Amino acid sequence: MNMKREIEKIIAQAVKTAFDTQVEVELSRPEEKFGDYSTNVAMQLASELQKNPRQIAEELVGHIQDNSSDIFSDVSIAGAGFINLTLTDKSIIEAASKKPEKPLADQTIVTEYSDPNPFKILHAGHLYTSIVGDAISNLLENAGADVHRVNFGGDVGLHVAKNMWSMIQTLGGENPDKLSEIDENNRAQWMADNYIKGTNAYEENDDAKQEIVVLNKKIYEIHNSNDHDSNLAKIYWTCRQWSYDYFDEFYAQIGSKFEKYYPESQTAPIGLQTVKKHIGSVYEESDGAIIFDGDKYGLHTRVFINSEGLPTYEAKDVGLIMLKKSDYNFDKSVVITGNEIDQYMKVVLKSIEQYEPELVQATTHLTHGMVKLQGGEKMSSRKGNILKADDVLKAAAAASQQLHGKESAETVMGAVKYAFLKHRMGGDIVYDPKESVSVEGNSGPYLQYAHARARSIIRKADNPDSAQIVLPENESLNSEERSLVRKISEFPEVVAAATDELMPHHICTYLYELAQNFNRFYENNQVIGDQRQALRLSLVRVYSNVLSSGLKLLGISAPEEM
Repeated sequence: MNMKREIEKIIAQAVKTAFDTQVEVELSRPEEKFGDYSTNVAMQLASELQKNPRQIAEELVGHIQDNSSDIFSDVSIAGAGFINLTLTDKSIIEAASKKPEKPLADQTIVTEYSDPNPFKILHAGHLYTSIVGDAISNLLENAGADVHRVNFGGDVGLHVAKNMWSMIQTLGGENPDKLSEIDENNRAQWMADNYIKGTNAYEENDDAKQEIVVLNKKIYEIHNSNDHDSNLAKIYWTCRQWSYDYFDEFYAQIGSKFEKYYPESQTAPIGLQTVKKHIGSVYEESDGAIIFDGDKYGLHTRVFINSEGLPTYEAKDVGLIMLKKSDYNFDKSVVITGNEIDQYMKVVLKSIEQYEPELVQATTHLTHGMVKLQGGEKMSSRKGNILKADDVLKAAAAASQQLHGKESAETVMGAVKYAFLKHRMGGDIVYDPKESVSVEGNSGPYLQYAHARARSIIRKADNPDSAQIVLPENESLNSEERSLVRKISEFPEVVAAATDELMPHHICTYLYELAQNFNRFYENNQVIGDQRQALRLSLVRVYSNVLSSGLKLLGISAPEEM
């Protein structure tokens, strides 16, 4: 049992003893000068007991003190009836030494994120969702869950047809041999350029639009017939593989790993079959298409099978959730996307809820905003003015080179990841490359440097492996030592909150505050050569371990030297 829950149990027992009632105790962390924990349990009980909260608090304090003198050095009342609790040095050291719990040890969780489409360029949104998806997956794994990281993308559909149509124009017809003329280092951009041309043609030229519609059907037929021999199929399969190679290179660069990639060509048949099975009860026919009437549920109506008989994105997502459940029999599925498809996903999930409610109950859809460079305009892949994932990484590398005279891949990735993760997921992010690579302020490199600095102190000692905090008998922690231990003791609670809420920014906020706390300690307390070296060195060691563990949860390296 961690210290927080132990205290909650003590207070709940005091309530039971004093008033013969039960209450769910809520603990918070007050300002350090007021104690280590605080509870408003007296306010919670006031209505039920018809008593003044401060009177209730006064009765509770006595019961708490009687049964926990070895845990609390002070239990006091503040304001209208808040109870502030200060731990003994022994207790706070014990709290800082607790091993992390594994509350999700029996859970199978599928995390789906990044979701790039073949035949298109990777933009900053893919970089963001990859980074935040990795961090959330790390948190779930840290809590003991069996996590399966998967990816989903459209290798069939109108966007592919638009791209293929333009490619065929560029190649002078269905000439797969001419693909060898495309620069190997420019393949992804070549496909992205063709997507822009194909999209413009589809929107501006009726003849081209009709040709693209026909081509879309042919691409589905390539999959249905397992065609690898026709010239069109050769172009398709070659360029799809180019996309996958490009994705693999990108993920290796940022340190992301996926267990499985679900292409839409695989989920489409299952989605098509599932939607057709529920026509009449859930889905209905409208002008030759199959729709879900979301208006009945306060949502909007969407097409799941178009008038050509082809599955739309909606049907493919139906197939995806069915396939993930079949493959993993998950207890929970976490899907991370941009917030522009929030309403779309609500419709898809509401339709599935009508015949597979447990799948929807087990699914959590998280959304994030756009990533923009400072001063940048809104962008789109259709117009071709998107902020590419590579643009962000290059901007960070250039800023690091300008500021530090070097560009370490370790520092650059730490800078970008932390700059994204320190914001609460949901809103847009304005990325400032110079700010992100600074070793001062709330940045990834600042925390990496803080870890390297702590490791440097440890290396100077004769016994660098001392990690157990042991307070000498009959001695007390001074104010800076205690403050650091107190902050260290918060780590399990912060990790638990970040995991429960699926919000990695809590880790970032904590690590920055922890590093600042350590700086105050180190400025006023000599470590090496002091008579309290053993104690202080163990504090440095535990601090560096927590810093390393926190950075690891964020997917950021903790270097030994910088």
